Amino acid sequence: MDLLDHYRGTLSARRLRVLVQHLPADSNLVRALHGEQAGWGLTDHLLATVVDQLAVANWLFVCANNDGDRPDPPTPLPRPGIEEPEPERGSTPEEIAAFFGGL
Repeated sequence: MDLLDHYRGTLSARRLRVLVQHLPADSNLVRALHGEQAGWGLTDHLLATVVDQLAVANWLFVCANNDGDRPDPPTPLPRPGIEEPEPERGSTPEEIAAFFGGL
């Protein structure tokens, strides 16, 4: 199909819009508009979640069966379009006492 057909009058604007709307996710236009995120579907996100959960389960197993130092927790797989949250820090004893009203 030639896009010049639209200017020649043999391809209507409606047909052109329908063709563009239904382009596959791996087309150059979709990748140009949405970047790397275009290639990730529901299945890819679910597989990344499974990998992350398995890494956490393995880390917990090592922590439970290790007498020495605890290894660092695993980092989740990077996903396009989703920013990584900042790591949480633990509360100090003073902050905990203030939260409970100085108990």
